[in-house]
Amino acid sequence: MSQFKTQEEAEAAGVYVQKVRSFVKREGRLTKGQAKALEEFWPTMGLMHADGKLDFTEVFGRSAPVVLEIGFGMGKSLVEMAANEPDKDFIGIEVHRPGVGTCMAEANEQGVTNLRVFEHDAVEVLADCIADESLDRLQLFFPDPWHKKRHHKRRIVQPEFVQKLRSKLKIDGVFHMATDWENYAEHMLEVMQTAEGFKNLSENQDYVPRPDNRPLTKFEQRGHRLGHGVWDLMFARVN
Repeated sequence: MSQFKTQEEAEAAGVYVQKVRSFVKREGRLTKGQAKALEEFWPTMGLMHADGKLDFTEVFGRSAPVVLEIGFGMGKSLVEMAANEPDKDFIGIEVHRPGVGTCMAEANEQGVTNLRVFEHDAVEVLADCIADESLDRLQLFFPDPWHKKRHHKRRIVQPEFVQKLRSKLKIDGVFHMATDWENYAEHMLEVMQTAEGFKNLSENQDYVPRPDNRPLTKFEQRGHRLGHGVWDLMFARVN
């Protein structure tokens, strides 16, 4: 834990700092509702990294386009997307156990059946559980911006990571990012513009308007009122 000043910093990095594991299974900070949801809904909604490569038709009981989201937080917008797009199947990855519990409870409450979740490191899940050229959409919304310059190398959007993602997308599959930090948006754009095998879907070769399928979060609505910006980037895999 020495490279992190606080538990929170380590937690925020958990999506992609693979060596940090101590915070993932902290049962103590679960609410009763989250613990109950994990116990009750894990058999139907939970996916295990240890089970290896997924067969999506087996997991969902049908053949449909698959959307994967990295770091879904408390899962509210992911559940909303799954409810709004019943013709697609959704997989969420999150290391923060309370968020996984809340997401499952919300999905159950809304009667959402086209959603499955991992409580694990995203880099490992992508490498070990997701077949190449199997995803129609990959989503990364509001990842930790690591706004201090010396921490920029910890940002998840880096050339090597982007190529790992690319191999999992189908041809024409889309990598959709969103951030409320302009500096991170610029960083994402810079990485993606030089990334092999991707095409920017922006007419101006920069950002796209928020697509209808990405729900507007409360946090975002508040930001709009305060005059804060949000940047969406969408890149399609071309080869």
